[in-house]
Amino acid sequence: MYTWEELKQFVDSCSRCPLCRTRTHSVMGRGSLQAGIMFIAEAPGRQEDQQGIPFVGPAGHMFDQLLSSVSLTRDQIYITNIIKCNPPFNRDPSEEEKAACIDYLKYETLLIRPKIMVCLGRVAAQRIIRPDFRITREHGTWTERKGYWLTAVLHPSALLRDPSRVAEAEEDFRRIRQKAAELSIL
Repeated sequence: MYTWEELKQFVDSCSRCPLCRTRTHSVMGRGSLQAGIMFIAEAPGRQEDQQGIPFVGPAGHMFDQLLSSVSLTRDQIYITNIIKCNPPFNRDPSEEEKAACIDYLKYETLLIRPKIMVCLGRVAAQRIIRPDFRITREHGTWTERKGYWLTAVLHPSALLRDPSRVAEAEEDFRRIRQKAAELSIL
């Protein structure tokens, strides 16, 4: 088993897919290494690539607002991405890119040992929960698998494009907070 620092070194030097040639920085997860809740998005954006930190752009500000709406902070959770390098032009990551990076996410999960895993958006939900997951219809629903409670919420960038859905996202975050209370992890 690797330490978080060793895993970060592997990610920083990764060349498993062509994204390593276009990245400025790889982007490992951030937050509490003892977090009971892990948030998983699809891939770093351009600003994340520039800074090497997940969710620092406008979607990150929306994410912080959603956390704040249920009295959570980034210090209490862990946030990461399926892939660790920015796909050019903010496109969805390819299946090959996801396959190349999925082991890093598995190791992060083993190190953090969250009880709740929250997928941020369709791409993450279809990789983590199930391939036919429909984010607009199924967000906020729960699935238990191998000791993990899984759910998905609308991606914060989708909320920036359609602010009328923020109330739905806030309700999903309330359910996450309730599940965390039920599991005694906060």
